[in-house]
Amino acid sequence: MTTDAPTRRHALRLAGGATAAAGTLATGAASPAEAARLTYGPGRYSRTRLLSVQQRHLANRFSYGITPRLATEIRSAGGHLAWFDRQLATAYDGSADRLCDWWPDLHRSAVELWTRTNAGGRGGWEVMWDYGNRTMMRRMVSPRQVLEVMTEFWENHFHVALTSDNIYTFRADYGEVVRRHALGRFEDLLKAAVLHPAMLMFLGNATSTKAHPNENLGRELLELHTVGIGSYGEDDVKSSARILTGHRVDLYRTWAASYVPSDHWTGPVRVMDFTHDNAAADGREVSDAYLSYLAHHPATAHRIATKLVKAFVSDSVPAGLVDRLATVYLRNDTEIVPVLKALVRTPEFKSAVDKKVRDGDEDVLATYRLLGVGVKRPRTEVSAANQVYWQTAMLGLAPLTWPRPDGQPVDNASWSSPTRALASMSFHWDVINGWWPGDAVTFPRPRSWMPRARPMQFRTLVDHMSRRLLHRPSTAALLKACCEAAELRPTTRIGRGSALFTTAWPRVVATILDSPAFYQR
Repeated sequence: MTTDAPTRRHALRLAGGATAAAGTLATGAASPAEAARLTYGPGRYSRTRLLSVQQRHLANRFSYGITPRLATEIRSAGGHLAWFDRQLATAYDGSADRLCDWWPDLHRSAVELWTRTNAGGRGGWEVMWDYGNRTMMRRMVSPRQVLEVMTEFWENHFHVALTSDNIYTFRADYGEVVRRHALGRFEDLLKAAVLHPAMLMFLGNATSTKAHPNENLGRELLELHTVGIGSYGEDDVKSSARILTGHRVDLYRTWAASYVPSDHWTGPVRVMDFTHDNAAADGREVSDAYLSYLAHHPATAHRIATKLVKAFVSDSVPAGLVDRLATVYLRNDTEIVPVLKALVRTPEFKSAVDKKVRDGDEDVLATYRLLGVGVKRPRTEVSAANQVYWQTAMLGLAPLTWPRPDGQPVDNASWSSPTRALASMSFHWDVINGWWPGDAVTFPRPRSWMPRARPMQFRTLVDHMSRRLLHRPSTAALLKACCEAAELRPTTRIGRGSALFTTAWPRVVATILDSPAFYQR
């Protein structure tokens, strides 16, 4: 950074819309007295097309940032609902799993990973760092944005923290299992997730036996994954744990996941209205019947509907909307797609424009996508693809590392603190200037943002940038903030050879990304 470059503190102050400091002004700047008399009527550059408000609304909720390519896809599909239905209808073929497949350790078996770590090789936390990076990269570049969003939703619902002890042995495979079922039937997803070795390890069922049943998974299956608190009692938890005994993992030896009949608790069980004689030593039949019962329970339908509304509509959950979505869920044999189709067509969804705040993951991904930052195959640990995990951690939480089994918060209050805002501003400033990451990555040249060769007024360029980055026309407040950041008049003529692109351009882009509209989705 050159000695005459603005400090980060100064840049953040300008990005927040503070008045530019008096003193020597850049060419085209107004004097303080003149600035007070200026009007900030926003420009209009209609050649940079906007999605409609409802199109932008749905795309922001079910993607990680509206790129020009995504906007074109929505228009070509015939609108946002047609695009959404097309995304849901695309058969799962594993292509998304192969995106950014740059981390070979994520394909190693549990015993391979464990043996290598014990021999002093690469640590388990490094493998999970790879998983976090690959997860972020898939979300960033995948054309199947709805699948990525729903995979995140379900990995959060069936949360298995990357930082859990030795979870690295099975966590990558667990993520693939969730992805395969993310747009299928909840019943299938429930069985695949709950009985996966990663979940069995995370919640203690891997070592649960009939002599010493571990109640963690049995309890969280009820409390978090299905019916929710208030639907069951402590006797139900005990029976739930007994039903799940026998599903084991041979920890620290072969790492084989298996069913061990001699460890299964036998005898009559009752969980709410589910009853079974549970007489056979092999309890897999009762486990399967029990999970089917929970998947189809009305309380589960309401819990899933409530979580979908909180994630994609608003923090305030209308009871009537939950009831309608729960009915769709039950009528369609726990199929997820019909519920999503119904959700985005409700009046409650349509009226919830800008009522959700981007969390740290979404902030990082949207910044990369909107700025057109190109990430290449990583060459070193400091390559961009190996840094998105840490960049997200700087905003408050590394991907998939929430320590509790209830999944990271998705409410606005959790992501609206001053600390988060300052961290986001600092992150934006690093990326806009191309400071971090700085390896195996490409950034667009400042002059490339000019939409045409002929000069235009600064107010018009600001409107073009607002349309490109926010999919919204510029406002007087945004124009004024950009003028103060660049120390330019609204009417200053800007061409591709303008000094703006060699001096104040990062401050203009930061002003737009740090505006309230960027944080709304």
